[in-house]
Amino acid sequence: MWIFAALVTSLCFGINNSIFKWSNGKGLSKIHIQFFFYLVAFICTFSYSMATGSSNFHILTLLIGALIGILNTNGNIQLSRAFEKGPASLTAPLVAANAIFPILCSALIFHEHISSTQWIGIFFMMVAVVVIQYTPNAKGQHHYFIWIMHVCFAIFSFGTLGILMQTSTHLHFQPLDVLIAMYGGGSIYLLITLIFKREKVQASELRIGTAVGLLSIVGYGCYFYALSTGIASIIFPIVSLNCLFVVFAGCYLFQEKLKVYQMSGIFIAIIGIILTKI
Repeated sequence: MWIFAALVTSLCFGINNSIFKWSNGKGLSKIHIQFFFYLVAFICTFSYSMATGSSNFHILTLLIGALIGILNTNGNIQLSRAFEKGPASLTAPLVAANAIFPILCSALIFHEHISSTQWIGIFFMMVAVVVIQYTPNAKGQHHYFIWIMHVCFAIFSFGTLGILMQTSTHLHFQPLDVLIAMYGGGSIYLLITLIFKREKVQASELRIGTAVGLLSIVGYGCYFYALSTGIASIIFPIVSLNCLFVVFAGCYLFQEKLKVYQMSGIFIAIIGIILTKI
């Protein structure tokens, strides 16, 4: 069941990333959309918590949750800037490799037992993530020092985020409390960013942000369920496979052609998932 939850998370994240990709082509601000999706998700989760009386906040829960939200928003911002400054052919695969850090943390710190067959499956899925997102001959003006700085910040943000999520489940924090703190912290961080940028907000950004926020609640809810009941070292690479759905959405929505190496990556990913089940 936890593998199914991880796949649902991957699907939700893939749909959201596809929406971000579509919105960029329409000239919409990714920061504005992120702000509205965090704000809507915060209002929904906080309202549900108050209505059911299920909130049980602790200082550590608030701190870890808020830090997860800030790291996620900062990671997305750094990723966008890395795409602007450097080669997309290297940016996406490098940043996607951040899953290695929470995987190693789960094995070394939380002492998860992983069989050799499952390790091979994890390796296959990580290879698939890199292969699927590889885009050779990407055009653009590159500023390599600034690019590598943004790449490093993105890897650090997403990698630390995964470790903190695993830590919160290890400490038996209530997922709803962490989500409320995560969306609240992310909203405050993005609001400060918007104040400094002072860009005009479009009505369509609010609508898109609302849809993304609702999908995010489902995705992260399944994410925490999977982490609390399953093997984190397998869950993280499965979630990283959200790039699969972005590729399929690109084929359907943007008439992009699936490359041979991407088809190979999809096949490798399927083998990886099967091996982690053995």
